[in-house]
Amino acid sequence: MPAPEPGPAPDRARPHVLFLCVHNAGRSQMAAAFLRHLAGEAVEVRSAGSAPAEAVNPVAVAAMAEAGLDLSGARPRALTPEDVRAADLVVTMGCGDTCPVLPGTAYRDWALDDPAGQALPAVRRVRDEIARRVRELAEELGVVRADLA
Repeated sequence: MPAPEPGPAPDRARPHVLFLCVHNAGRSQMAAAFLRHLAGEAVEVRSAGSAPAEAVNPVAVAAMAEAGLDLSGARPRALTPEDVRAADLVVTMGCGDTCPVLPGTAYRDWALDDPAGQALPAVRRVRDEIARRVRELAEELGVVRADLA
């Protein structure tokens, strides 16, 4: 994918966070769901993949259901240059050089095991680590809903 054209982020009151992984079928979907849950409307959340899968990993869906979050309707989607341009923060999870870098955008790389092909106990560990990191991110951004603080 060609690097997006540099450009200023639109002026807005709430942060925009983009979670990226290769297939957008596990890690990035879980992270986006956790941040949406914690922050509600206080943050704009997107997730995408550099090579999206056909469907969200059913074991990830099951693991998230155990945490009270429903990913059954989620669909993997391809990363677009607009996704990166709109983001204030891009959190990558294993997409390596296929994730575009835009000057002026903050990036973090979370080294997390890929849940693809893993059994539920392994996916639970990934889920719990993602939940911990997303909670820290939400607190850092000051967007944790009052009823969950």
